[in-house]
Amino acid sequence: MSGNNTIHLPTDQAVKAGNPIPDPAAPHTVASDAAGHAKDNNVSNEHKTAELYKLIDGIETAMLTTRAKDGSLVSRAMQTRKRQNGVDIWFVTNKQSHKLNDLEFDNHVNVAYYRANSSDWVSVSGIAEIVTDQAKIEELYAPDLKAWMGDLGDGVHDGGPRDPRIALLFIRATSAHFQLQDKTGPRVLFEVVRGAMTGERPVPGHPREMGQAELETARRAEVNK
Repeated sequence: MSGNNTIHLPTDQAVKAGNPIPDPAAPHTVASDAAGHAKDNNVSNEHKTAELYKLIDGIETAMLTTRAKDGSLVSRAMQTRKRQNGVDIWFVTNKQSHKLNDLEFDNHVNVAYYRANSSDWVSVSGIAEIVTDQAKIEELYAPDLKAWMGDLGDGVHDGGPRDPRIALLFIRATSAHFQLQDKTGPRVLFEVVRGAMTGERPVPGHPREMGQAELETARRAEVNK
């Protein structure tokens, strides 16, 4: 996402603080799964992409993690407004939020999703941009935002789509790790109980990994639909 209505966030402060920031243009190496599950090298990019879309589109609330100037990590609940061109994600935010201060320091973020009634989860790493394009704000605006923004009663800061406090966060994904449960709930429960008795680890689903090259392929495929 780029253009005249995009605020490009500096990262040099993070480097000066002793926290080097990786070059977004550099090849991204996805770390292997620490749990020791079977690798997904034989799974097609199309199959992994379909699983990833199903997860993100099916879980409404995400946890957005930013890094503060003191190096601490802060996570906040966010409602996904739109997934675009693959796994790139849009959120609506308040310009007065402290998360924007974090992004001025370091615009590398993580977006995590978890479905409580299953073992489904997603972890997306990416680069955040603040977007103030009014047409895009109106496209992604929904009436429920009015309750979260509040109405200050001045006829301007009313929580509506033209409220000057509203901005967008665009997250361009650089990597994704996820797992979609591919077994029924009773089957997973059976494996958990059996594992407690035998020491055999239950495998509710298979972890997937997608790096920059795979995500770029997914973007092109969606644009060309």
